Amino acid sequence: MKKIIFTENAPAPIGPYNQAVLSGNTLYTSGQIAINPKNGELVTANIEAETQQVMENIKAVLEAAGMTFENVVKTSIFIMDMNDFGTINTVYGSYFNEKTAPARETVQVACLPKNVNVEISMIAVL
Repeated sequence: MKKIIFTENAPAPIGPYNQAVLSGNTLYTSGQIAINPKNGELVTANIEAETQQVMENIKAVLEAAGMTFENVVKTSIFIMDMNDFGTINTVYGSYFNEKTAPARETVQVACLPKNVNVEISMIAVL
């Protein structure tokens, strides 16, 4: 059985997908980009602000499912430029306890939706 997770505090899906799906005790989030859910605008002034908006969007989805970043067991990070990795990693890391941080992969890609610089998805478990 699956339960669709939706919150107004994260960007609404723009295609045939949902913000997240809860299956049993496992939450699968869709990739989040830096869309401000209040005004629909992209936050791309700099990679730090962009990454922070992505993480806030994921935080809202996790909260809608009754979870926090402590529940996250796996993260996928897609970035346009590996030179941004250090900044992205610093912002990302501020949302986790380093001792209990999830497994993760970070890959550079050729293009992301709306030409953003970073997209992140997560898997969390109750």
